[in-house]
Amino acid sequence: MMHLQRLVGFRSHRLQVAALPWRRSGDGIEVMLITSRGSGRWILPKGWPEGGEALFDAAAREAGEEAGIAGTISPQTLGSYNYEKRSDAVSYEVQVYPLEVQSVAKTWRERGQRQRRWMSLSEAADKVREPELAAMIRTFSPTGERKAA
Repeated sequence: MMHLQRLVGFRSHRLQVAALPWRRSGDGIEVMLITSRGSGRWILPKGWPEGGEALFDAAAREAGEEAGIAGTISPQTLGSYNYEKRSDAVSYEVQVYPLEVQSVAKTWRERGQRQRRWMSLSEAADKVREPELAAMIRTFSPTGERKAA
């Protein structure tokens, strides 16, 4: 079936949620990126909402599981970005919620599977693959006002 879907150009669409973990530092705002388990590329903590879970709560839970961080998550999305996996015929939309990080665990659920790192906005924007996500990171402001790119 998947092969047939590729031949006719059919693409399924799925919604994921992500946290944009941030903190204030002496040099301004920093964000945390993690590595994906498969390719090792830099991404935001993201995943699937479970049951009747609010999307922003799901984003906070994923940040805890994948990056070992906790804090205050905004119920307002920053926006969304899209990506496709080459291995399937699925298009993913990811809604992003800012998470002000207040604690960073030394050990966490996926510690052995991922790296995590604090980065400046410009460095993080340069590390991610998706142009929409890079623009979102580059212009992020905790006050909710978008900075010029």
